[in-house]
Amino acid sequence: MEMLLGLIVLLACLVFGVRHGGIGLAVISGIGLVIFTFVFGYKPGTPPIGVMLTILAVVTCAGFLQTSGGLTVMLKYAEKFLRNNPKQVTILAPLTTWFLTVLCGTGHVVYTMFPIIYDIAIKQNIRPERPMAVASVASQMAICASPVSVAVVSIVGFMAAAGYEYTVLQILAVSIPATFTGVFCAALWSYRRGKDLDKDPRFQEFIKDPENKEYVYGDSETLQGKELPKSYYHAMYIFFLGILVIACLGNFPQLLPHFPNAKGVMKAISMTDVIQMVMLFVAAMILVFCKIKAKDVGNSQVFRSGIVALVSVYGVAWMADTYFANHMTILKQWLGAAVQAYPWAYAIFAFLTSKLVNSQAAAIAIVMPLALNVGMDPVLIMSFISACYGYFFLPTYPSDLACIGFDRSGTTRIGKYILNHSFMIPGLIGVFTGCCAGFVMAHIVL
Repeated sequence: MEMLLGLIVLLACLVFGVRHGGIGLAVISGIGLVIFTFVFGYKPGTPPIGVMLTILAVVTCAGFLQTSGGLTVMLKYAEKFLRNNPKQVTILAPLTTWFLTVLCGTGHVVYTMFPIIYDIAIKQNIRPERPMAVASVASQMAICASPVSVAVVSIVGFMAAAGYEYTVLQILAVSIPATFTGVFCAALWSYRRGKDLDKDPRFQEFIKDPENKEYVYGDSETLQGKELPKSYYHAMYIFFLGILVIACLGNFPQLLPHFPNAKGVMKAISMTDVIQMVMLFVAAMILVFCKIKAKDVGNSQVFRSGIVALVSVYGVAWMADTYFANHMTILKQWLGAAVQAYPWAYAIFAFLTSKLVNSQAAAIAIVMPLALNVGMDPVLIMSFISACYGYFFLPTYPSDLACIGFDRSGTTRIGKYILNHSFMIPGLIGVFTGCCAGFVMAHIVL
């Protein structure tokens, strides 16, 4: 009974916290911590300090990248690529947003791409819902495929804490093909989704009004033709060099400094420490050579979003660890047997948790340590990495809402029955095929 009551408290804090946003979720978790400690008498768990510090270093570097203009250069190249291939925008737009997230570590870069994708689609008489909805899904699926995302950093940290020394490249060798396959399959399905604009009575009725027609077909902002300062390009190159260094050091641990451990055995420093050092170093190089104001970094969208994710992971992971650690004996018996018999149950658990907390990083902070503690094979955990993206299920995530807002044609929308929204089928296809591809890749690579 006590275990059930504790689970109710845990779920209640998650549900109530999500209503108040990322930081709200973190502080509401404090209510659960106090109840668990002072009412239930649970020993407080351990916050994932190493993971949090790595997240802090990564989002700081990403903030410097955006403030320096390096992100703007990436978006300019992405726009040029799409405008050079307008007729294939339904396939290329989601692949572009997926790639941008892989490079930058955050799906929030998609906001700048939405008006560009819409402008290309509408001028090609392509139903904007086709590329826009799947582009939104793709930007979020790519989070687990980015070497500088909060989610991947969390995976590296939790795996290392459990004694599994997988390199960053090994993890990406699974997550990149898995999420890319999911995005590509979702894009293929989207190619002919919905009615063509000239056969859509709802759309045709809307543009009968000259003002509406002007609104739908009006010009959008563009980065093409704009001269960007050289410092913007320098920042992008420095950032790419940092990612390359992390990849090399992660794949060749013999290049890392080695120090004696408690038993006197020489051991390489942790990759979580390496990521922290390199990201801070890259941020410093951008600060020095690109001549930006450090105080402006705190106002950048990427930095603010990353800090929210950091605080969310802090509160949610600490509360979840407190509850699960105090019931680990029972959980190992129940969940261990269930996961061994039905490995796909982990994917469903991760999917639902992601929707519950509206964050892949927060979902990973809850489900991955639990799965590792009950003895689940880490190969299976990585197989279902795509399942950590489930918050498209209800159209409440900011990028999905922004996508609806940027589609002036009204074709990207929330359906009458809520669940029949524009992101549902692309999201389900992406997650399912991503898990299938991840299962194959994980058993090959790990």
